Amino acid sequence: MPSPETRVPAVRPPVPGPIHPESLFEVPRPRVLVVGSGWRFLSGISYYTCRLANALDSRFDVGALLMRQLLPSRLYPGRERVGKQLCDLRYADRIPVFDGIDWWGLPSLARAVQFMRKFRPEVLVLQWWTGTVLHSYLTLVLAARLTGVKVIVEFHEVQDTGEAQHRLAAAYVRKFIQPLLRRTDGVVVHSRFDQESLRQTYGLRDVPSVVAKHGPFDHHEATVPGPRAPGGPRRILFFGTIRPYKGLEDLIEAFATLPGDYRLTVVGETWEGWTLPADLIATSPAAARIEFVNRYVADAEVDAYFADADLVVLPYRRSSASGPLHIAMSHGLPVVVTAVGGLVEAAEDYSGAVFVPAGDPAALATAIHDADRLVGRRHPDPSSWEKTVAAYAELLSRIGVTPPQPAVTSMSSNQTVPLFSPDLR
Repeated sequence: MPSPETRVPAVRPPVPGPIHPESLFEVPRPRVLVVGSGWRFLSGISYYTCRLANALDSRFDVGALLMRQLLPSRLYPGRERVGKQLCDLRYADRIPVFDGIDWWGLPSLARAVQFMRKFRPEVLVLQWWTGTVLHSYLTLVLAARLTGVKVIVEFHEVQDTGEAQHRLAAAYVRKFIQPLLRRTDGVVVHSRFDQESLRQTYGLRDVPSVVAKHGPFDHHEATVPGPRAPGGPRRILFFGTIRPYKGLEDLIEAFATLPGDYRLTVVGETWEGWTLPADLIATSPAAARIEFVNRYVADAEVDAYFADADLVVLPYRRSSASGPLHIAMSHGLPVVVTAVGGLVEAAEDYSGAVFVPAGDPAALATAIHDADRLVGRRHPDPSSWEKTVAAYAELLSRIGVTPPQPAVTSMSSNQTVPLFSPDLR
Protein backbone atom coordinates (compact mmCIF):
# COMPACT_ATOMS: atom_id res chain seq x y z
CA MET A 1 0.00 0.00 0.00
CA PRO A 2 1.32 3.52 -0.73
CA SER A 3 2.09 5.81 2.18
CA PRO A 4 -0.55 8.40 3.16
CA GLU A 5 1.57 11.17 1.66
CA THR A 6 1.58 9.59 -1.81
CA ARG A 7 -1.39 10.78 -3.86
CA VAL A 8 -1.06 8.27 -6.70
CA PRO A 9 1.22 5.32 -7.48
CA ALA A 10 4.75 6.50 -8.25
CA VAL A 11 5.20 4.23 -11.27
CA ARG A 12 2.68 4.56 -14.07
CA PRO A 13 1.31 1.35 -15.57
CA PRO A 14 1.63 0.83 -19.32
CA VAL A 15 -1.05 2.53 -21.35
CA PRO A 16 -3.23 -0.06 -23.11
CA GLY A 17 -4.22 0.41 -26.69
CA PRO A 18 -3.13 -0.22 -30.27
CA ILE A 19 0.43 0.42 -31.41
CA HIS A 20 0.61 3.27 -33.92
CA PRO A 21 3.34 3.40 -36.56
CA GLU A 22 4.66 6.66 -35.12
CA SER A 23 5.27 4.99 -31.74
CA LEU A 24 7.97 2.81 -33.28
CA PHE A 25 10.15 5.91 -33.58
CA GLU A 26 9.42 7.32 -30.14
CA VAL A 27 12.05 7.18 -27.43
CA PRO A 28 11.36 6.91 -23.70
CA ARG A 29 10.83 10.24 -22.02
CA PRO A 30 13.29 11.18 -19.28
CA ARG A 31 11.87 10.92 -15.77
CA VAL A 32 12.12 14.21 -13.86
CA LEU A 33 11.34 14.60 -10.15
CA VAL A 34 10.58 18.20 -9.15
CA VAL A 35 11.15 19.13 -5.50
CA GLY A 36 9.72 22.35 -4.07
CA SER A 37 7.30 24.05 -1.73
CA GLY A 38 4.04 22.32 -0.86
CA TRP A 39 0.65 23.84 -0.10
CA ARG A 40 0.82 23.86 3.71
CA PHE A 41 3.16 26.88 3.81
CA LEU A 42 1.57 28.53 0.80
CA SER A 43 3.76 30.99 -1.11
CA GLY A 44 4.66 31.98 -4.64
CA ILE A 45 7.11 29.06 -4.76
CA SER A 46 4.21 26.67 -4.04
CA TYR A 47 2.46 27.94 -7.16
CA TYR A 48 5.67 27.95 -9.18
CA THR A 49 6.57 24.36 -8.26
CA CYS A 50 3.14 23.16 -9.38
CA ARG A 51 3.14 25.18 -12.61
CA LEU A 52 6.67 24.01 -13.48
CA ALA A 53 5.82 20.34 -12.87
CA ASN A 54 2.66 20.59 -14.97
CA ALA A 55 4.58 22.32 -17.77
CA LEU A 56 7.47 19.83 -17.79
CA ASP A 57 4.94 16.98 -17.99
CA SER A 58 4.31 17.98 -21.62
CA ARG A 59 7.73 16.62 -22.55
CA PHE A 60 8.96 14.51 -19.63
CA ASP A 61 7.57 11.95 -17.20
CA VAL A 62 7.26 14.08 -14.08
CA GLY A 63 6.84 13.43 -10.36
CA ALA A 64 6.61 15.98 -7.55
CA LEU A 65 8.10 15.80 -4.06
CA LEU A 66 6.89 18.59 -1.79
CA MET A 67 8.33 20.21 1.31
CA ARG A 68 5.39 20.11 3.74
CA GLN A 69 6.37 21.52 7.16
CA LEU A 70 9.18 23.95 6.35
CA LEU A 71 9.87 24.93 9.97
CA PRO A 72 8.00 25.18 13.27
CA SER A 73 4.78 27.02 12.43
CA ARG A 74 5.30 29.58 15.20
CA LEU A 75 8.45 30.82 13.41
CA TYR A 76 6.74 31.35 10.06
CA PRO A 77 5.67 34.95 9.24
CA GLY A 78 2.30 33.68 7.99
CA ARG A 79 1.78 31.34 10.93
CA GLU A 80 -1.94 32.11 11.26
CA ARG A 81 -2.76 30.65 7.84
CA VAL A 82 -0.50 27.57 7.85
CA GLY A 83 -2.48 24.60 6.53
CA LYS A 84 -5.50 26.65 5.39
CA GLN A 85 -7.00 25.93 1.96
CA LEU A 86 -6.36 29.15 0.03
CA CYS A 87 -5.22 27.80 -3.34
CA ASP A 88 -7.24 26.34 -6.21
CA LEU A 89 -4.26 25.17 -8.31
CA ARG A 90 -3.65 21.42 -8.60
CA TYR A 91 -1.05 19.07 -10.04
CA ALA A 92 -2.02 17.22 -13.21
CA ASP A 93 -3.69 13.91 -12.38
CA ARG A 94 -0.96 11.91 -14.12
CA ILE A 95 1.81 13.41 -11.94
CA PRO A 96 2.59 11.30 -8.85
CA VAL A 97 2.91 13.60 -5.81
CA PHE A 98 4.52 12.98 -2.42
CA ASP A 99 3.32 15.53 0.14
CA GLY A 100 5.59 15.70 1.86
CA ILE A 101 8.81 16.27 3.88
CA ASP A 102 8.82 17.78 7.39
CA TRP A 103 11.77 19.81 8.72
CA TRP A 104 12.52 17.31 11.52
CA GLY A 105 13.13 14.60 8.91
CA LEU A 106 11.85 11.28 10.19
CA PRO A 107 9.85 9.46 9.07
CA SER A 108 8.88 11.75 6.17
CA LEU A 109 12.36 12.09 4.71
CA ALA A 110 12.88 8.32 4.65
CA ARG A 111 9.52 7.94 2.91
CA ALA A 112 10.51 10.62 0.41
CA VAL A 113 13.67 8.70 -0.47
CA GLN A 114 11.56 5.57 -0.87
CA PHE A 115 9.19 7.50 -3.15
CA MET A 116 12.15 8.74 -5.21
CA ARG A 117 13.57 5.24 -5.61
CA LYS A 118 10.19 3.93 -6.71
CA PHE A 119 9.76 6.74 -9.23
CA ARG A 120 13.30 6.13 -10.58
CA PRO A 121 14.05 9.64 -11.88
CA GLU A 122 16.93 10.40 -14.19
CA VAL A 123 16.95 14.00 -13.02
CA LEU A 124 16.20 15.58 -9.64
CA VAL A 125 15.14 19.26 -9.88
CA LEU A 126 15.44 21.20 -6.62
CA GLN A 127 13.68 24.55 -6.18
CA TRP A 128 15.91 26.78 -4.04
CA TRP A 129 14.42 29.72 -2.15
CA THR A 130 15.12 29.21 1.56
CA GLY A 131 17.78 27.68 3.80
CA THR A 132 15.13 25.82 5.81
CA VAL A 133 15.12 23.07 3.14
CA LEU A 134 18.90 22.69 2.93
CA HIS A 135 19.36 19.69 5.24
CA SER A 136 16.51 17.84 3.51
CA TYR A 137 17.92 18.64 0.07
CA LEU A 138 21.34 17.33 1.08
CA THR A 139 19.78 13.99 2.02
CA LEU A 140 17.85 13.79 -1.25
CA VAL A 141 20.93 14.67 -3.29
CA LEU A 142 23.00 12.01 -1.53
CA ALA A 143 20.33 9.39 -2.27
CA ALA A 144 20.07 10.59 -5.87
CA ARG A 145 23.80 10.50 -6.56
CA LEU A 146 24.12 7.00 -5.12
CA THR A 147 21.83 5.78 -7.92
CA GLY A 148 23.31 7.93 -10.70
CA VAL A 149 20.56 10.57 -10.78
CA LYS A 150 21.54 13.98 -12.18
CA VAL A 151 20.82 17.01 -9.97
CA ILE A 152 19.58 20.41 -11.15
CA VAL A 153 19.04 23.36 -8.81
CA GLU A 154 16.66 26.14 -9.86
CA PHE A 155 17.49 29.31 -7.93
CA HIS A 156 14.74 31.79 -7.10
CA GLU A 157 16.99 33.65 -4.65
CA VAL A 158 20.62 33.39 -3.60
CA GLN A 159 19.09 33.32 -0.12
CA ASP A 160 15.81 34.57 1.31
CA THR A 161 16.27 38.22 2.24
CA GLY A 162 14.79 37.76 5.71
CA GLU A 163 17.09 34.83 6.48
CA ALA A 164 20.10 36.72 5.17
CA GLN A 165 19.56 39.35 7.88
CA HIS A 166 20.18 36.73 10.58
CA ARG A 167 23.90 36.11 11.04
CA LEU A 168 23.59 32.45 12.06
CA ALA A 169 21.12 31.59 9.29
CA ALA A 170 23.29 33.28 6.67
CA ALA A 171 26.43 31.50 7.92
CA TYR A 172 24.62 28.14 7.96
CA VAL A 173 23.59 28.50 4.31
CA ARG A 174 27.01 29.71 3.14
CA LYS A 175 28.70 26.70 4.76
CA PHE A 176 26.31 23.86 4.04
CA ILE A 177 25.16 24.84 0.57
CA GLN A 178 28.65 24.05 -0.72
CA PRO A 179 28.26 20.23 -0.43
CA LEU A 180 24.97 20.61 -2.34
CA LEU A 181 26.54 22.70 -5.10
CA ARG A 182 29.50 20.32 -5.47
CA ARG A 183 26.99 17.60 -6.36
CA THR A 184 24.96 19.80 -8.72
CA ASP A 185 25.09 18.98 -12.44
CA GLY A 186 23.16 21.99 -13.72
CA VAL A 187 21.62 25.29 -12.65
CA VAL A 188 18.48 27.13 -13.77
CA VAL A 189 17.96 30.85 -13.12
CA HIS A 190 15.31 33.36 -14.20
CA SER A 191 17.61 36.10 -15.45
CA ARG A 192 21.16 36.97 -16.44
CA PHE A 193 21.22 39.12 -13.31
CA ASP A 194 20.65 36.03 -11.15
CA GLN A 195 23.22 34.09 -13.15
CA GLU A 196 25.89 36.66 -12.33
CA SER A 197 24.79 36.89 -8.69
CA LEU A 198 25.25 33.14 -8.27
CA ARG A 199 28.67 33.26 -9.86
CA GLN A 200 29.75 36.01 -7.50
CA THR A 201 28.19 34.52 -4.36
CA TYR A 202 28.91 30.81 -4.78
CA GLY A 203 31.55 30.72 -7.52
CA LEU A 204 29.27 28.77 -9.88
CA ARG A 205 31.27 29.32 -13.05
CA ASP A 206 31.91 25.79 -14.29
CA VAL A 207 28.43 24.32 -13.72
CA PRO A 208 26.22 24.28 -16.85
CA SER A 209 23.40 26.79 -16.51
CA VAL A 210 20.47 28.17 -18.48
CA VAL A 211 18.29 31.24 -18.14
CA ALA A 212 14.63 30.18 -18.05
CA LYS A 213 12.38 33.19 -17.61
CA HIS A 214 9.54 32.82 -15.14
CA GLY A 215 6.48 31.34 -16.84
CA PRO A 216 3.10 33.09 -16.77
CA PHE A 217 0.91 32.91 -13.68
CA ASP A 218 -2.22 32.61 -15.81
CA HIS A 219 -3.99 30.17 -13.51
CA HIS A 220 -5.81 33.21 -12.13
CA GLU A 221 -8.81 34.21 -14.20
CA ALA A 222 -7.75 37.05 -16.47
CA THR A 223 -10.40 39.69 -17.14
CA VAL A 224 -9.87 41.90 -20.16
CA PRO A 225 -9.68 45.52 -18.94
CA GLY A 226 -12.55 47.65 -20.11
CA PRO A 227 -12.43 51.35 -20.93
CA ARG A 228 -12.35 53.55 -17.87
CA ALA A 229 -15.57 55.43 -17.26
CA PRO A 230 -15.20 59.17 -17.93
CA GLY A 231 -14.44 60.93 -14.68
CA GLY A 232 -14.16 57.63 -12.82
CA PRO A 233 -11.44 56.78 -10.31
CA ARG A 234 -8.03 55.54 -11.38
CA ARG A 235 -7.46 52.33 -9.46
CA ILE A 236 -3.92 51.36 -8.42
CA LEU A 237 -3.09 47.96 -6.93
CA PHE A 238 -0.12 46.89 -4.82
CA PHE A 239 -0.12 43.13 -4.30
CA GLY A 240 2.22 40.78 -2.41
CA THR A 241 3.82 40.20 0.96
CA ILE A 242 4.81 43.36 2.80
CA ARG A 243 8.53 43.16 3.52
CA PRO A 244 11.37 45.71 3.79
CA TYR A 245 12.61 45.12 0.24
CA LYS A 246 9.16 45.56 -1.35
CA GLY A 247 9.33 49.39 -1.16
CA LEU A 248 5.64 49.87 -0.29
CA GLU A 249 6.54 52.88 1.81
CA ASP A 250 7.76 54.60 -1.38
CA LEU A 251 4.39 54.04 -3.02
CA ILE A 252 2.50 55.39 0.01
CA GLU A 253 4.59 58.57 -0.12
CA ALA A 254 4.17 58.89 -3.89
CA PHE A 255 0.43 58.26 -3.75
CA ALA A 256 -0.11 61.20 -1.39
CA THR A 257 1.02 63.52 -4.20
CA LEU A 258 -1.37 62.13 -6.81
CA PRO A 259 -4.68 63.84 -7.71
CA GLY A 260 -7.85 63.01 -5.79
CA ASP A 261 -9.29 60.77 -8.54
CA TYR A 262 -6.65 58.10 -7.82
CA ARG A 263 -7.49 55.19 -5.52
CA LEU A 264 -4.99 52.72 -4.05
CA THR A 265 -5.64 49.18 -2.86
CA VAL A 266 -2.86 47.48 -0.88
CA VAL A 267 -3.27 43.70 -0.58
CA GLY A 268 -0.62 41.82 1.35
CA GLU A 269 0.51 40.01 4.46
CA THR A 270 3.02 41.72 6.76
CA TRP A 271 6.28 39.78 7.19
CA GLU A 272 9.36 40.35 9.34
CA GLY A 273 7.49 42.81 11.56
CA TRP A 274 7.64 45.42 8.78
CA THR A 275 4.82 47.69 9.96
CA LEU A 276 6.18 50.96 8.54
CA PRO A 277 3.87 50.84 5.48
CA ALA A 278 0.83 50.26 7.71
CA ASP A 279 1.83 53.20 9.91
CA LEU A 280 2.31 55.42 6.85
CA ILE A 281 -1.10 54.44 5.47
CA ALA A 282 -2.77 55.34 8.77
CA THR A 283 -1.16 58.79 8.86
CA SER A 284 -1.20 59.57 5.12
CA PRO A 285 -3.08 62.69 4.02
CA ALA A 286 -4.56 60.41 1.34
CA ALA A 287 -5.63 57.71 3.82
CA ALA A 288 -9.30 58.04 2.84
CA ARG A 289 -8.39 56.95 -0.70
CA ILE A 290 -6.42 53.86 0.41
CA GLU A 291 -7.90 50.40 1.02
CA PHE A 292 -5.58 48.17 3.08
CA VAL A 293 -6.19 44.41 3.03
CA ASN A 294 -3.50 43.19 5.45
CA ARG A 295 -3.64 39.40 4.95
CA TYR A 296 -2.82 36.59 2.52
CA VAL A 297 -5.85 36.34 0.24
CA ALA A 298 -7.34 33.23 -1.39
CA ASP A 299 -7.16 32.68 -5.15
CA ALA A 300 -10.75 33.77 -5.78
CA GLU A 301 -9.99 37.12 -4.13
CA VAL A 302 -6.79 37.52 -6.13
CA ASP A 303 -8.81 37.38 -9.34
CA ALA A 304 -11.20 40.04 -8.07
CA TYR A 305 -8.49 42.49 -6.97
CA PHE A 306 -6.66 42.31 -10.29
CA ALA A 307 -9.91 42.51 -12.24
CA ASP A 308 -10.78 45.74 -10.41
CA ALA A 309 -7.37 47.37 -10.99
CA ASP A 310 -6.41 49.79 -13.75
CA LEU A 311 -2.71 49.72 -12.91
CA VAL A 312 -0.37 47.58 -10.79
CA VAL A 313 2.56 49.25 -9.03
CA LEU A 314 5.51 47.22 -7.71
CA PRO A 315 8.08 49.58 -6.13
CA TYR A 316 10.63 46.93 -5.03
CA ARG A 317 13.99 48.04 -3.64
CA ARG A 318 15.50 44.74 -4.86
CA SER A 319 14.16 41.52 -6.36
CA SER A 320 15.20 38.49 -8.38
CA ALA A 321 11.68 37.68 -9.57
CA SER A 322 8.10 38.62 -8.76
CA GLY A 323 4.97 36.50 -8.75
CA PRO A 324 2.70 39.60 -8.59
CA LEU A 325 4.42 40.96 -11.71
CA HIS A 326 3.55 37.78 -13.60
CA ILE A 327 -0.03 37.78 -12.33
CA ALA A 328 -0.36 41.36 -13.57
CA MET A 329 1.08 40.50 -16.99
CA SER A 330 -1.21 37.49 -17.27
CA HIS A 331 -4.13 39.86 -16.69
CA GLY A 332 -2.73 42.20 -19.34
CA LEU A 333 -2.61 45.12 -16.90
CA PRO A 334 -0.12 47.98 -17.17
CA VAL A 335 2.60 47.78 -14.53
CA VAL A 336 4.87 50.38 -13.00
CA VAL A 337 7.86 48.43 -11.73
CA THR A 338 11.27 49.42 -10.43
CA ALA A 339 14.30 48.62 -12.59
CA VAL A 340 16.00 46.30 -10.10
CA GLY A 341 17.42 42.77 -10.14
CA GLY A 342 15.80 40.43 -12.63
CA LEU A 343 12.60 42.48 -13.03
CA VAL A 344 13.82 44.38 -16.09
CA GLU A 345 14.49 41.14 -17.95
CA ALA A 346 11.15 39.69 -16.80
CA ALA A 347 9.14 42.60 -18.24
CA GLU A 348 11.40 44.02 -20.94
CA ASP A 349 9.19 42.63 -23.75
CA TYR A 350 5.90 43.58 -22.07
CA SER A 351 4.17 46.51 -23.77
CA GLY A 352 2.42 47.45 -20.53
CA ALA A 353 5.58 47.98 -18.45
CA VAL A 354 6.87 51.31 -17.22
CA PHE A 355 10.23 51.16 -15.42
CA VAL A 356 11.24 53.53 -12.67
CA PRO A 357 14.29 53.93 -10.39
CA ALA A 358 14.00 52.31 -6.97
CA GLY A 359 13.65 54.33 -3.77
CA ASP A 360 12.44 57.50 -5.53
CA PRO A 361 8.82 58.42 -4.62
CA ALA A 362 8.81 61.48 -6.89
CA ALA A 363 9.88 59.45 -9.91
CA LEU A 364 7.33 56.81 -8.96
CA ALA A 365 4.52 59.36 -8.95
CA THR A 366 5.62 60.61 -12.39
CA ALA A 367 5.71 57.06 -13.75
CA ILE A 368 2.18 56.41 -12.47
CA HIS A 369 1.03 59.51 -14.39
CA ASP A 370 2.85 58.30 -17.51
CA ALA A 371 1.28 54.84 -17.27
CA ASP A 372 -2.18 56.36 -17.65
CA ARG A 373 -1.75 56.11 -21.44
CA LEU A 374 -1.51 52.31 -21.12
CA VAL A 375 -4.73 51.84 -19.14
CA GLY A 376 -7.90 50.45 -20.69
CA ARG A 377 -6.53 47.75 -22.98
CA ARG A 378 -5.06 44.31 -22.44
CA HIS A 379 -1.33 43.94 -23.07
CA PRO A 380 -0.13 40.52 -24.33
CA ASP A 381 1.95 38.51 -21.87
CA PRO A 382 5.33 37.60 -23.48
CA SER A 383 6.16 34.90 -20.93
CA SER A 384 5.68 31.23 -21.81
CA TRP A 385 5.95 27.89 -20.05
CA GLU A 386 6.87 26.36 -23.39
CA LYS A 387 10.05 28.47 -23.34
CA THR A 388 10.76 27.24 -19.81
CA VAL A 389 10.39 23.62 -20.93
CA ALA A 390 12.69 24.28 -23.90
CA ALA A 391 15.33 25.74 -21.57
CA TYR A 392 15.13 22.66 -19.37
CA ALA A 393 15.44 20.40 -22.42
CA GLU A 394 18.57 22.29 -23.46
CA LEU A 395 20.10 21.92 -20.00
CA LEU A 396 19.27 18.22 -19.81
CA SER A 397 21.00 17.67 -23.14
CA ARG A 398 24.09 19.50 -21.88
CA ILE A 399 24.33 17.27 -18.79
CA GLY A 400 23.88 14.07 -20.75
CA VAL A 401 20.14 13.42 -20.51
CA THR A 402 18.66 13.53 -24.01
CA PRO A 403 14.99 14.53 -24.10
CA PRO A 404 12.77 13.41 -27.00
CA GLN A 405 11.96 15.88 -29.71
CA PRO A 406 8.58 17.56 -29.21
CA ALA A 407 7.23 16.10 -32.44
CA VAL A 408 7.97 13.58 -35.21
CA THR A 409 6.82 13.23 -38.79
CA SER A 410 4.81 10.19 -39.85
CA MET A 411 6.37 7.86 -42.46
CA SER A 412 3.18 7.89 -44.51
CA SER A 413 2.61 11.64 -44.60
CA ASN A 414 4.13 14.99 -43.81
CA GLN A 415 1.81 15.43 -40.84
CA THR A 416 3.62 16.25 -37.60
CA VAL A 417 2.36 14.45 -34.50
CA PRO A 418 3.30 15.04 -30.86
CA LEU A 419 5.37 12.47 -29.00
CA PHE A 420 3.37 10.77 -26.24
CA SER A 421 0.32 12.86 -26.99
CA PRO A 422 -1.64 13.49 -23.75
CA ASP A 423 -4.78 11.90 -25.19
CA LEU A 424 -2.88 8.63 -25.64
CA ARG A 425 -1.49 8.44 -22.13
